[in-house]
Amino acid sequence: MKRKGGQKEKLKVGVLVSGNGSNLQAIIDAIERGEISNAEIAIVLSDNPEAFALERAKKHGIPAEVIKREDYPDKAAHNLALAASLKKHGVKLVCLAGYMRIVSAELLNQFPNSVMNIHPALLPSFPGLHAQKQAFEHGVKISGCTVHFADPQVDAGPIIIQAAVPVHSGDTEKTLADRILVEEHKCYPLAIKWFAEGRLSVVGRNVVLEGGEPEHFAVRNP
Repeated sequence: MKRKGGQKEKLKVGVLVSGNGSNLQAIIDAIERGEISNAEIAIVLSDNPEAFALERAKKHGIPAEVIKREDYPDKAAHNLALAASLKKHGVKLVCLAGYMRIVSAELLNQFPNSVMNIHPALLPSFPGLHAQKQAFEHGVKISGCTVHFADPQVDAGPIIIQAAVPVHSGDTEKTLADRILVEEHKCYPLAIKWFAEGRLSVVGRNVVLEGGEPEHFAVRNP
């Protein structure tokens, strides 16, 4: 799962969104600042025509398309439509950024080890929906976020990078979620940068980063 070195054409990224799109914005900002110099967002897809993420894409001149689940007879057909649009735009890396549907084999099989997801917990703990709420109610002292490659199981694919944050005694579910979000906005662009540089390899369940192991896991203290 490596992109060939010396490739001049920028990696085309497709981003799937359902809501606000703050992680989409973080990716856009990192590209525009030059932190991700060899990738570009080719298409933003949403299942929700009201998603604010679509406005973010429009503001930055990024093509966007709404592909609603209700317009297709089943999940498989919907995922095939998503994959067809991604392929049409030359996408080589798919990023799920607050996409509130589980992508199926019909899409995953067309982008092997090339679909990333970000999850607001330290997987494998607290997979699925409302991860911040799960962590808060469980009483953990450290939470965080995980960027991983998606596979057919929910929030179970090989882990690329994690960042941890402390859970303070005076926290609420919202303050914890806000603290985690700060780290999400750092981790996702970094994972995309590594992928675009051809530095990520999947060996079994392990993601190997060529050129050394930077801070994969760090307790923050914001």
